[in-house]
Amino acid sequence: MQPDADAQRAVLQAVVALHAARPASANAASQARRLLVDTAGCALAGRHADEVRRLEAALAACEPGDFAFPGGAAMGVQAAAQVLAMAATWDEACEGHALAHGRPGVPLVAALLPLALRRGASLGDFVDAFVLGYEVGARCGAWLRIRPGMHVDANWPALGVAAGVARLLGLAPAGIVQAIDIAACQLATSLYLPVREGRTARNTYLGHSASLGLQSAFASAAGIDAPEGALAHYAQTHSAATAQPLPDAATSLLQDAYIKPFAAVRHVHYGATAARQIREQLGGDTAGIEAIVLTVYEEAIVYCGNRAPRTPIQAQFSLSFGVAAMLRFGDVDPSVYAAPRFDDAELRRLEALVVLQTDADLTARKHRGATLAVTRAGGTLQHTVGTIAGDAAQPLDRAALAAKFTHYAAHSVAGPRAARFCDIALDAPAGTALRALWQALAA
Repeated sequence: MQPDADAQRAVLQAVVALHAARPASANAASQARRLLVDTAGCALAGRHADEVRRLEAALAACEPGDFAFPGGAAMGVQAAAQVLAMAATWDEACEGHALAHGRPGVPLVAALLPLALRRGASLGDFVDAFVLGYEVGARCGAWLRIRPGMHVDANWPALGVAAGVARLLGLAPAGIVQAIDIAACQLATSLYLPVREGRTARNTYLGHSASLGLQSAFASAAGIDAPEGALAHYAQTHSAATAQPLPDAATSLLQDAYIKPFAAVRHVHYGATAARQIREQLGGDTAGIEAIVLTVYEEAIVYCGNRAPRTPIQAQFSLSFGVAAMLRFGDVDPSVYAAPRFDDAELRRLEALVVLQTDADLTARKHRGATLAVTRAGGTLQHTVGTIAGDAAQPLDRAALAAKFTHYAAHSVAGPRAARFCDIALDAPAGTALRALWQALAA
């Protein structure tokens, strides 16, 4: 049954009205700052991929501006948004939201950060725009479920970006809603196909959302209009819209955002977390492992059932690879997708042993979790996980967040500068110039 699209749209309008009229609450601002730190760290890691470096150089030459990564060429806002979004998602270590089934925050940071820097905005200005955009984007993800064969990243995330950018531009609630409807008139049908085929075209999707959101917000600011209720029309005719009512405007979906401890799709984290526990029991010795069974909720197998992955993106969407990498190396970070680890013989032996089974109970209850059983000559070790690190109920603490940022940013930023960036981002007054925060990363 289709939901009442007008009722869903009314919730979004209430969200816009609420967050456009006031600064972000202390809790929301804190979470927004955490997501800024994490997304920036992921982007600093991902931009060192050869493909991302080439795109960064080409776009900087085509569209020079005043946004630059540490040691990088200066780019304009649109170019920077595309590179930031691609880099942040390259290693699949970026934030996400379970109800939205995607990552509302990555394209928001990608669009808002260079624009806010260009406009001389404060940290508080960025946070207020981010919070509104995230609350809109997460609800759009919950409502506009994608059809089979699609990937979310170039679809509904643009709607949250349009809202957040419009807030940063100072538009009234009606103008923010107009920006959302302008974006709704042109949402992409982005495919899951590149993931299945191991192609990095998928990594351009969030850049598309960031770019579309920017375009739509500026169009609204210029007085360009869209049909009233364009988003409701899209929901009814082009999406697999859920019948579940959206959380009301007063509910903070931002607080439910997760920050990943590992570089893999969130579905992979449950088995990987169990594998870490078993690895400790094995003392890191995997040579005697004879069988591995991962029992997990059905959605994880649907999206991450890739076996014997040939490319990094296939591996990022592979339950079996994540389990094997954790058993072999004790972590799933960007290094497992590069030589020599990616082609490690023992890693590949372990991945081939993994058997995937559906947990009917978790699936029926729509809960996430996993049970991993590892058999060797001495018997079987088994571990079950439910809530995991990074979930809203078990968020990464400050030390873990800073450690992840420092580790991921290490190619670009020395440890002391990384620590200073985290301190400013997490603690500085709202009136602090965003430029001062970004310059903390400069050599």
